[in-house]
Amino acid sequence: MPLTILSVGYSFAPVGPNCVGGAEQVLTVLDQALVKSGNTSLVLACEGSIAAGKLFILPSIRHEFRDDAEDGWLKGNFQALLGNVLSTNHIDLIHMHGLDFYRYKLPTNIPVLVTLHLPFSWYPSEIWKQLPSNVQLQCVSETQRRSCLSELCEAVVIGNGVEVSPEEKKKTTSNFAVTLGRICPEKNQHAALEAGSQADTPVILGGQVFPWTEHKRYFCEKIKPLLAKERGPIKHKFAGVLAPQERHTLLGQAKCLLHPTLAPETSSLVAMEALAEGTPVIAYRSGALPEIVEDGVSGFLVESVEEMADAIRRIHAIRPEACKEIAARRFSRERMVHQYFDLYEDMVRYRKEKLYA
Repeated sequence: MPLTILSVGYSFAPVGPNCVGGAEQVLTVLDQALVKSGNTSLVLACEGSIAAGKLFILPSIRHEFRDDAEDGWLKGNFQALLGNVLSTNHIDLIHMHGLDFYRYKLPTNIPVLVTLHLPFSWYPSEIWKQLPSNVQLQCVSETQRRSCLSELCEAVVIGNGVEVSPEEKKKTTSNFAVTLGRICPEKNQHAALEAGSQADTPVILGGQVFPWTEHKRYFCEKIKPLLAKERGPIKHKFAGVLAPQERHTLLGQAKCLLHPTLAPETSSLVAMEALAEGTPVIAYRSGALPEIVEDGVSGFLVESVEEMADAIRRIHAIRPEACKEIAARRFSRERMVHQYFDLYEDMVRYRKEKLYA
């Protein structure tokens, strides 16, 4: 029997085919899959969003700093819109994707799935004792689940997934490395540029500099000087925000992906995307990255700029075929969608069984 799923995004991050964040990409894939499979997809997200299903738009505050009045306005508008959607539609399950899920009053008679896309420590510690019984928490990696409180160690784990390119697609490698993602201090992209310089390998940096003071300062003070600096024929390049097809093309051509993040990553879609293109990954041992990168098989795990530079020099030892095989076996988008759909059905069935018990 078809289901009606309401997916709720983060208040400040648009969803859609060209979205940037991991949570937004996962929501978009599930929205598209629900529509394709004959289910009903409702999406509540901020301005600038695009959905395959029916979209409900929340007006956004478009500047960096918000005072208490604006924050209250946003919360009130979000709650009102959510209430309107719930009162005018039959909904089988609500799927919350935003960091701020706990700010809103949710019904207790509908199953609620909360995907924890971010590190457990980034959520307020007091919220976990307030969750009603109809709320199911879900992690995106075993590493993330291990970081949870002991009371929450039973959270479901569904790993993220990406599109895997066809096996017959032959990889064409060029002599450059790539580093992609939101450009900010915790993503540490300047380390990738420094490693590329040491290994005599040009690095293409793709990503967005959000209008936060700390992010803009990081780009100006740490990234720009390395982009301007030439070392013989080696010159790094800033590619800015990339559309999905541009990102996949770049990953497919690169000799490796450099991922020197310092954040306690719960997952890494960009690492999965690189492997799906047959491109090995050189990453710091941050968060769940050791779950994704098999050291010496699909890339290298390193702990410094010097080790990253050395790994770039040795990257030819990693077989593209091994990277693609691992991606197809462990990180496919189809596997992720099937696991979410199975969980949706289990949660809806459990509610009905309780209702009619």
